[in-house]
Amino acid sequence: MADLSSFDLNLLRVFDAVARERHVTRAAQLLNLSQPAVSNALSRLRVALKDELFLRRPGGVEPTELALSLTGPVAEVLDRLRDTLAVHAPFDPATAERVFPVGLSEYAEAVLMPPLMEQLAREAPGCLVSVRHADRVNALQMLEADAVQLVVGMLPEPPALYTRLRLLPEAFLTLMRPGHPLAEGEMTLERFTAWPHLLHSPNGSRDGALDQPLREAGHPRRLAAVVAHLSAVPGILKRTDMVMTLSARLAQQLAEAHGLALRPCPVAVPHTRLSMIFPRRFEADQGHAWLRRLMLSVAREATPQAQCESLRAMGALPPAAD
Repeated sequence: MADLSSFDLNLLRVFDAVARERHVTRAAQLLNLSQPAVSNALSRLRVALKDELFLRRPGGVEPTELALSLTGPVAEVLDRLRDTLAVHAPFDPATAERVFPVGLSEYAEAVLMPPLMEQLAREAPGCLVSVRHADRVNALQMLEADAVQLVVGMLPEPPALYTRLRLLPEAFLTLMRPGHPLAEGEMTLERFTAWPHLLHSPNGSRDGALDQPLREAGHPRRLAAVVAHLSAVPGILKRTDMVMTLSARLAQQLAEAHGLALRPCPVAVPHTRLSMIFPRRFEADQGHAWLRRLMLSVAREATPQAQCESLRAMGALPPAAD
């Protein structure tokens, strides 16, 4: 057993980098060290732990059984240490150089990222927001694995270890090609469900936000196609009689950019609101708190007053309070 009283904890950074990269030279580049320095650190680790740790193989190194058993605990210790130091470190966005890994649904990314990047360029030019796709299926797993520090999307209620903030209230609008029969006349449930529907579902689910309300109303819809990426939507709608119901802000963006017709959705969809979820341990992290405030501010401004009035005129939002 290694004597921890004399163990150089800096060696754990080297171990973690080699375990992640499975390559000594790439690990050295990641740590901004020379390759001999990393090799020397590995030699010291082998002596201290009485194990080879990493065996040479074509294209890199292969961890031993002991190294594999240490990989998770070492990464967790280093991550916790970074988080703890970040919580107590002052954060000046103008001079900070920090990477914020976040998980966003495709809709949240489309609506929030453009204004967020504009703000970031002005306030924190040295910071980077790194986005991964998140949805109700994988969001909590990503947080549990520390792959991201917060997630935004249509998300379920999280466990007590997490904080949830509600962001944009969501309305829905229906897209279709210009000249589609549904583009004119009253949008009844009968007419709405008589046409084939297109569903956007990155995780492959065939059950969208509208399906349960439509079934309860006695008018289930017929899905003609499910797509994983929004980039395919405009072309499909223009070439077919399919219709597609999306969150109103994104539907308006696509209608304006691609010349699509836009109609109200004839069924109410409950509980449709973007949520931000993050681990409670980040609540006191000054940099994380700054990013949260920025995202909340962007979310509040995502729908200008004129756009709200347009949605209300279509019946997609409730009347303004007196």
